[in-house]
Amino acid sequence: MRDLLGASSGERLGLEAYREDFRSRDFAVDGCDSWKLERRQHFREPGDASWEAFTQGSWEEALRLIEAQRAELLDVSRLAARHRCRLLRVRVVEQPLTPYLQWELHLLRVRAECGELIRVIGPQYIAAYEREGPVPELVTLNDDTVYEILYDAEGVLEGAVRYLGARTRDRVAARVEELYVLGEDIGTFFDREVAHLKPPTGA
Repeated sequence: MRDLLGASSGERLGLEAYREDFRSRDFAVDGCDSWKLERRQHFREPGDASWEAFTQGSWEEALRLIEAQRAELLDVSRLAARHRCRLLRVRVVEQPLTPYLQWELHLLRVRAECGELIRVIGPQYIAAYEREGPVPELVTLNDDTVYEILYDAEGVLEGAVRYLGARTRDRVAARVEELYVLGEDIGTFFDREVAHLKPPTGA
């Protein structure tokens, strides 16, 4: 899927520049869905209270802190609705689940209950795109922006490469939408594959 982004046409943004750029563009254009493709099976999220509780072995506290985010997530969904924007995500999930992914799927379930549209696919659906390496983590914003999200070797957010242009945005959105159509709703996946699991060990 990297070929959809074009050759050397993106601008690399450091972490703070990426965050500022995202905030400045978020919901700047009404009526545009935002698509996200999430591929990595492990991230590190220092600063996230629930993730930190999870890494410290406090599983019940981690879940409590996820639940505590509902009001904020509902506010985001209401804001998106006012701008006629759907928030859609495709999450690639490999089995067996990594401890991180077990934690994240609890968060994604709550996100979905608050209005985000999330589906799960297995790695077989993107195998054709990964002959030369894993597909990147991608987010589309408005009608002309794509971010290729960058992480360090440990999975800590480093920044992004920003691609501008309606054609690039539309190509990426269309491909992620194709995967979304193939996916399973996060709710049914969670009930079958995650809800019964014991708390994970290790982070």
